[in-house]
Amino acid sequence: MKLKKANLFDEERHMIFLGIQNKQMKTIRRIFLCFLFAATLIVSHGCATLPNVSDKMDEAPIAEKSPQIVSSRGLLSSQKSKAIMERLKKSVNPTDLLERYTAVVESVTESPLTKGNKVSLLIDGPATYAAMFEAIRNAKNHINLETFIIEDDEIGLTFTALLLKKQAQGVQVNIIYDSVGSITTPESFFKRLRDGGIQVVEFNPKSPLKAPGSWFLVRQDHRKILIVDGKVAIIGGINISSVYSGRLSGRKRAKGESLTWRDTDLQIEGPAVAEVQKLFLETWTKQKGPALAGHNYLPDLKESGKALVSIVGSTPGTDNRITFIAYAAAITYAEHSIHLTNAYFIPDDQILDAFKDAARRGVDVKIILPSTTDSSLVLSAARYNYAELLKAGVKIYERRTVLLHAKTAVIDGVWSTVGSTNLDYWSLLSNDEVNAVVLSREFAVEMERMFAGDLAQSDQILKDEWEKRPLSQKMKEAAAHLFARWL
Repeated sequence: MKLKKANLFDEERHMIFLGIQNKQMKTIRRIFLCFLFAATLIVSHGCATLPNVSDKMDEAPIAEKSPQIVSSRGLLSSQKSKAIMERLKKSVNPTDLLERYTAVVESVTESPLTKGNKVSLLIDGPATYAAMFEAIRNAKNHINLETFIIEDDEIGLTFTALLLKKQAQGVQVNIIYDSVGSITTPESFFKRLRDGGIQVVEFNPKSPLKAPGSWFLVRQDHRKILIVDGKVAIIGGINISSVYSGRLSGRKRAKGESLTWRDTDLQIEGPAVAEVQKLFLETWTKQKGPALAGHNYLPDLKESGKALVSIVGSTPGTDNRITFIAYAAAITYAEHSIHLTNAYFIPDDQILDAFKDAARRGVDVKIILPSTTDSSLVLSAARYNYAELLKAGVKIYERRTVLLHAKTAVIDGVWSTVGSTNLDYWSLLSNDEVNAVVLSREFAVEMERMFAGDLAQSDQILKDEWEKRPLSQKMKEAAAHLFARWL
């Protein structure tokens, strides 16, 4: 049975229909989700706004002090911090991005820039799952998993078996899953985990009976985090679902062939892991999870590598959209190159203007977007912005042969990010998100290599040809744009 393409939900909201075999159950859940979606539109986006990044940048004391850098032994002196940044700056083409960006982000978040981290790029689903399974098998104290989707499929069952085995060995396993993202996963799946001793928290339960007075409509947990023993963290865009495993996803292109999902994660070892752990523990507490006692969730951490890493977490609220501020500031301060890959690209005017301004001042701006996705409405809304971006000199590419789901960027050969944040209104306004920002020339080289691989399998959108697209397509894009704030 072919699943109808959902036209109203972005990103994993579309994925939640995968695997439903019973037609009646599928129909009931679609009706329920449409009701919830409509209610969410009314409740959540009516007055929500994004921060004015220009104000944040103007307020940041860029020239007054060195960035604050934390090592495994604590906060470094301003002299040591300055020396580290100067060495990093000398390793790449001249750019003021580093100090200007770090000053802005320091002014809006308490999460520090940490040194001594080892970062490993996990380019796709198979690489990510292999790293996750290895980390889980090696766990000695605890395993914390936070995910938007965990499905009752082959990958979900593999995770279940491993987690239950580790719990039986005395390793405490704690799971946070999103109520909406995992709505098709049966309660029996989670009951089996709880019966095995695993502590499971449902983020903003979909049933108002489970969360009287604080129902879930306004907010979802879109983060994807795995933390093992407080020493290894894996974050990115990959959920616990077989669609990321490298197998065919079951979704169809116009010509009929199935697509694999293309996404990216990052493994971190070193002081930055503590910052990821703090985000998990904060969410666990806010969601009234059981007391976490008897395990060392914040162990002393040794330096494992040379990368500077900051963990950028966002929660709904004008002053808390840190991932948005991080993206906007990095794009604004770019001097040489911006190479971005994003699954759902419906940015606000501030981000759009930052891209256009960068291209006009000579920055090499290349953006890889999906050629097909799980929502025709989202795809049309994204394409609405192509014309003005192309006119400004931004180079746009659409990835072939996969369903692109990655959210990554590398700027000026030294600033990189991997995470869960899409450049659309749902992600920027309504979701809990998390990105890792890595300041490292060596890691940026890896990111550029990955970007070049995707670029080689993408088609460039040329300005003259794009202007000749059919009127019907332009009308479709304009109509989709009307719903931009709800996509």
